[in-house]
Amino acid sequence: MLKKKDSDNNKKREKEIERLVKKLTLDEKIAMIHGASLFRSGAVERLGIPAIETSDGPMGVRAEFMDDRWILAGNQDDMVSYLPSNSALASTWNTELARDMGHVLGAEARGRGKDVILAPGINIKRDPLCGRNFEYMTEDPRLAAALVVPFVKGVQENDVAACVKHFAANVQETDRSMVDEEIDERTLYELYLPAFKAAVQEGKAYSIMGAYNKINGFHCCENKRLLDGILREEWGFDGVVISDWGGVHRTKEAAECSMDLEMSVYPDFDEYKLANPLKELIQKGEISVEAVDAKVRNLLRLMYRLKMLGPKKESRKAGAYNVPAHRERILRAAQESMILLKNEKHTLPLDARKIKKLTVIGANAAKLHSDGGGSAEIKALYEICPLAGLKMYLGGSTEVKYVEGYYVPEELKEAENWQATSLDETEGLETGQAVRTDEAGDQERNRKGEEERLAKIEREKAEIHQKNEQLFAQAIEAAKDADAVIFVGGMNHVVECEGYDRPDMKLPYEQDVLIEELLKVRKDVILTFVGGSPVEMPWRDQAQAILWSYYAGMETGNAFAKIIFGEVNPSGKLAETFPVKYEDCVTAKNGQFGVWGKIAMEEGLYCGYRYYDRQRIAPAFCFGHGLSYTNFEYSSLTLKAEKGKNVKLTFSVKNTGKCAGAETAQVYIAPIAAQADRPDKELKAFAKVELGAGRTKKVSLTLKQEDFAYFDEHLHKFIADEGDYEILVGASCEDIRLRGIATLS
Repeated sequence: MLKKKDSDNNKKREKEIERLVKKLTLDEKIAMIHGASLFRSGAVERLGIPAIETSDGPMGVRAEFMDDRWILAGNQDDMVSYLPSNSALASTWNTELARDMGHVLGAEARGRGKDVILAPGINIKRDPLCGRNFEYMTEDPRLAAALVVPFVKGVQENDVAACVKHFAANVQETDRSMVDEEIDERTLYELYLPAFKAAVQEGKAYSIMGAYNKINGFHCCENKRLLDGILREEWGFDGVVISDWGGVHRTKEAAECSMDLEMSVYPDFDEYKLANPLKELIQKGEISVEAVDAKVRNLLRLMYRLKMLGPKKESRKAGAYNVPAHRERILRAAQESMILLKNEKHTLPLDARKIKKLTVIGANAAKLHSDGGGSAEIKALYEICPLAGLKMYLGGSTEVKYVEGYYVPEELKEAENWQATSLDETEGLETGQAVRTDEAGDQERNRKGEEERLAKIEREKAEIHQKNEQLFAQAIEAAKDADAVIFVGGMNHVVECEGYDRPDMKLPYEQDVLIEELLKVRKDVILTFVGGSPVEMPWRDQAQAILWSYYAGMETGNAFAKIIFGEVNPSGKLAETFPVKYEDCVTAKNGQFGVWGKIAMEEGLYCGYRYYDRQRIAPAFCFGHGLSYTNFEYSSLTLKAEKGKNVKLTFSVKNTGKCAGAETAQVYIAPIAAQADRPDKELKAFAKVELGAGRTKKVSLTLKQEDFAYFDEHLHKFIADEGDYEILVGASCEDIRLRGIATLS
């Protein structure tokens, strides 16, 4: 409940908003609700109403573009800190770090003069081939909700708005502007909406971005059921809804739902759907001025919250970017994000004192990733690659030999930005300017472009194979003559990027062949990877050590070296399942991914580990998995039901090893004799515990009644059935250490 002072202030704010709305002309109102440049809304200088400055994205504040062209402005003052991707952040399972990364992003956005930062991305990872998965957190709604709340709070404590995206169920890049997703109500409410609800109700997010896709026949940016019925009425959201760039298709539909600010990739700002076309419909009497007023109120409310207007304007925070404190936080997040998947015979950590000759193999050892991926791309102040991190850590006393290992075709840098051609045809036009064409034509061109991209990949395979023969030979020879060998492979933002999906789940550039050859020569080769999505690992049984890193930001190399040499104990856990092969995925089996036109979410709730549990399919590495250089012992589980509703649980975690470490204890619930179809188990709580060698800590968590609930489509609400539930506590969804029974009455 609001305190009286806050309530009085809100009333004053709303009165001031109404006063401004009455003073605005229709033209001024319309100018406010659509883009006036590629990243800026219209201002009303007459009344002192400023433009809203927006910027991508989740991994740092994007470089400046020209107002009406997808061409970089060429500034030298827009280099920023490069943050770990949302996938990396989720792998930390650390809510404190989520707030830290949100704070860093918000401070840097304000420091660059931005009002809205288009982040974080929290869509559920339905299929490992989605080209944008690296931007998203997890396959699990509870983990996403737990992390998005502190992230949003961290952003907004800098007087800048988080714009949580993409609302909702943006699960593939193929045909992303037109694909229609058939989703039943229960799946929507239990899987694809909870993190957004938490962002709104607990995180108090000031803005939400509508997704490109359709849900059950309606584009998300024009979807009254989604934007009015759920977001506004059910959740009480009174912030701003911003379209994804080019996500609005119909003027009347967008005007009559809670789509407040239309942004797009086009430079014809007056022809946006919520610009001149809207004015014409108002003049014809087909749309009321009140529909526009509602949007303007939301935008003005955002400005008051950000201190862009009102009595607190002079106290708005200034922000800062590229400061040392940000880099320190980014390093910590990078360290906690890296996941030790396998470590037989204690291959890791290496002892730097015993290594006089180190061989590093693999193109990703020397690859920088900050400048790719689509709207996540940034101009990083710096980025330390794994090879640089190793050399910086070891100094000059150790000989570090680097060999490329496998061939990566040179990426052609086009004059125009990728975004200029991502939705539209620009051939024959002035560089960097997108122009409107009909939707059917766009869809056909996009389909043709995808075919050409896949054909290019096929053509490159012969070139890759030819050049790899020599590179493989060099790598094998270098591996023989070294005290230790580290392979750094994985993916890049040519392989996984906004705008298209991956063709398969295999490592690109014939890396599997090289890895198999290396393992024949050196069983102790340390296999490390940088990427944003799961890959098949057909050689994993032969490998002794596997270290996985998502795109971990500017300090990747330093974090990498500290973990390799044991200065930092790895504590990352997978926030998504790594299948053995793509054919094991539910979307591969039902054929409902990467399809043009329409996809049916036939699997319902059975996404990620829920599916593998139910079908008894063993993954390569399960959800929640991650090793440490020490060992942890769980004990003494107690459960106490409070009035038959909430359940308090306590248990102890002990570090039984010889070095300090951190363990993420995960709590799952499993209904016994469920009255409705329920997944075998679902994550409901977790705690990251830091422990010195030999130390024990008691962990206390509370499972609320809603944690036991499922969505009843007939009653249209969440209900928790009476009965017994098994409470499972473990180190992963498969490594369950403690079990107990709780009874709900």
